[in-house]
Amino acid sequence: MSKLTQLCLGAVLALGLASPVWAGGTSATVSDGTAPAAPAMDANGKPVTADTVVATVNGTKITVGEMIAMRGQLPAQYQQLPDDVLFKGILDQLIQQTTLEQSVEKNLTKKDTLGLENTKRAFLANVALTSVTDAAVTDAAVQAAYDAKYANVDPGLEYHAAHILVQTEQEAKDIKAKLDAGGDFAALAKDNSKDGSAAQGGDLGWFGVGMMVKPFEDAVVAMKPGQVSDPVQTQFGWHIIKLEETRPAQKPALADVKDDLSKQIEQDAVGAKIKELTDAAKIERTDTGIDPSVLQDATLLGN
Repeated sequence: MSKLTQLCLGAVLALGLASPVWAGGTSATVSDGTAPAAPAMDANGKPVTADTVVATVNGTKITVGEMIAMRGQLPAQYQQLPDDVLFKGILDQLIQQTTLEQSVEKNLTKKDTLGLENTKRAFLANVALTSVTDAAVTDAAVQAAYDAKYANVDPGLEYHAAHILVQTEQEAKDIKAKLDAGGDFAALAKDNSKDGSAAQGGDLGWFGVGMMVKPFEDAVVAMKPGQVSDPVQTQFGWHIIKLEETRPAQKPALADVKDDLSKQIEQDAVGAKIKELTDAAKIERTDTGIDPSVLQDATLLGN
């Protein structure tokens, strides 16, 4: 839905929200997206269908189906409005759109016509891709992706470390010398570290591979529990690191990575479908020799 459409519909619905029905909260009902228990009937006692006409504008019909389609495209903040407010707002919006359409349809420029074709093409492409992703992302597919990524993979280790961060290498060397002489790591961290962890004696808690900058991570991975590093430089300064302990990393729960796995499945399915269709299509590109800067020449579209 375009921004202009949202603005117009928002204004229409705002008027509906100010109505006595909404203010009183008596007869308004909110749809949960399910079909009513009994079929809706029109004023003549006939069942309402997608083709039921709800208005005409200079002979152009507006149907229930068009209203349902527009409701499905509404932003989330409108979806839970009462049905009577939505019905009036959507119908008013479609009537307004139709009058605006009729006012320009005989005077469309080439740019307008091509833009309309591009919009239709993009809409239909999105319909195709939605069909692909809906079919691809199933519980079974997500479980299979999870198993492939995590089932037989060693998650490695997690590390519990502390550090003292200072600005210069000499400061780091001086602190390391004090530690080698029996100094208390936590006390030295509280007195000298420039990091926010100083108040906790430099304690960084538990972290896994990929969570720290590489020079810091490389130093930690090479250490044994209880060991204190020599000065390590990162973009933040100079570190003295103490590895407290390690433990086996836990595989993430399926629920925690389901969204990421679903996105990857969607991307893979879309990529495969596009390749399938383009490989099967007869495509003849005749763009050789055309200066790419032609895209900036809007005069080619005329007035």
